[in-house]
Amino acid sequence: MAGRSMKINKIHFILYVADQARARDFYGRVLQTRAGFDAPGMTEFAMSDSTILGLMPSVGIKRLLGDALPDPGEADGVPRAELYLLVDDPAACHARALSAGAKELLPLQPMNWGHEVAYSLDLDGHVLAFARRLQ
Repeated sequence: MAGRSMKINKIHFILYVADQARARDFYGRVLQTRAGFDAPGMTEFAMSDSTILGLMPSVGIKRLLGDALPDPGEADGVPRAELYLLVDDPAACHARALSAGAKELLPLQPMNWGHEVAYSLDLDGHVLAFARRLQ
């Protein structure tokens, strides 16, 4: 069916984490919200009506997919994903992330693509960016 696009109803971004409770508490503080779903093996935060941030233990995805999947636990601390969030106040969001234990990579500054952005690493080594469009 060439020319016909697929309809996507909801998007789930899943980050593999070493410690689900620690990651849940970190993202709860940073996002200033509680998880909408939190059970052994998966925590979910609603980012918008159509976007979910999921946190799954690395051991859980490895157990689910087995030897077909390289072990994500062997890459702990190695950046494997970036969560780039357009927000109203990137400085405040970045400060909350640092206060919750993130490591600063780059303080808030204007970028040549028309955003000002602050970068950090979350507790599992995922890149976390808070941005807003420059006027």
